[in-house]
Amino acid sequence: MTAAGEEVRAYPFGPIIRLDLDPTLKELCGERPVLRVRLPFGGDGWLVTRHADVRTVLADPRFSRAAAVGDHVPRTVAVGLPSTSMLSMDPPDHTRLRRRVTNAFSVRRLKALRPRIEEIVHELLDTMEATGSPADLTTALTWPLPITVICEMLGVPLADRGRFGEWVDGLLMLADPEQAAQARAQLDTYLAGLIAQRRITPTDDLLGELVADDEQDEEGPLAEEELIGLGVSLLSAGQEATANQIGNFVYTLVTRPELWERLRTEPTLIPKAVEELLRFIPNSATAGFTRIATEDVELSGTLIRAGDAVVAELGMANHDTEVFERPDEIDFHRERVPHVTFGHGLHHCLGAQLARLELRIVLEILTQRLPNLRLAVPADQLSWRTERLVRGVAALPVTW
Repeated sequence: MTAAGEEVRAYPFGPIIRLDLDPTLKELCGERPVLRVRLPFGGDGWLVTRHADVRTVLADPRFSRAAAVGDHVPRTVAVGLPSTSMLSMDPPDHTRLRRRVTNAFSVRRLKALRPRIEEIVHELLDTMEATGSPADLTTALTWPLPITVICEMLGVPLADRGRFGEWVDGLLMLADPEQAAQARAQLDTYLAGLIAQRRITPTDDLLGELVADDEQDEEGPLAEEELIGLGVSLLSAGQEATANQIGNFVYTLVTRPELWERLRTEPTLIPKAVEELLRFIPNSATAGFTRIATEDVELSGTLIRAGDAVVAELGMANHDTEVFERPDEIDFHRERVPHVTFGHGLHHCLGAQLARLELRIVLEILTQRLPNLRLAVPADQLSWRTERLVRGVAALPVTW
């Protein structure tokens, strides 16, 4: 429990600087790994920062996502997810929906997808090189790649992919409830139309498979809102985070030329490098989705009461000195990298393996095709995306 008279601090504590961890948060969590904070929307909650505690909050059924639905719940985002989203569900509802889409991200399917992702990367780089140096890598590669991949998987027409990117971007606004709600409504309406088309004319894309499986499933069909929610979840997971992380990876490597050179000369290190960079770079601008304690739980000596809101700081957990030696250094030779960037437990990111595949392919191709890739402007002149749930560089001017 918070001691009488102890200050409840507003979270986040300060502006995010590039990809750095909040220094105030680092200082505070060293003394208090479970902090009572005032969240931007809805009131007070607990901020959990230690790796073991974060894993507990993410995986222990005593911390409920379903109980966190509603605008009255303390949270870090302007608009919470609806109850029909898989990310807002507990078992058995979550299990029922997740089972419908697990096959889409199987090892077999992703292996079959690799040649197409490689082809897309080369096509995008062909266009960038034809346009000439310098070029903005975010416009040329980091944003077009993930949206193209996930839209091809879902079966979204090429002409509509630009609108999809804008809607996902708006959906993840931290402080603009109106824009986030409008983006969500537009996505829902559009996906409802695609689903209706597939009920009339079956297709072999992922949306078509979901509709066909739904009509034949022995548990019965999903509600229309649940099918739409699945589409929104897949699209969001497959676009925003991956696009930003591609840019973040490249920025981190080209501003540390020795790391770029190591991957160029030792490409077999790339899978390990991807895991280490996923750990090292704090992907989220703020703590993740709220969970509600359904009974009293003690974390690191602090009692979380039933009904309390809890959010987990993944970036801090990934720099926990109890788990990672020299956590503030990038080490491509770590034997074990149990990061929580993709979450943990039953809500572990469904598209994690797809994101890993895209990140690996981008580094494989860039380091070999453009070995002299470097920033075209000083690093301190780069602009960064703010007011969004996912961190990322706004533009990445490069030359080669």
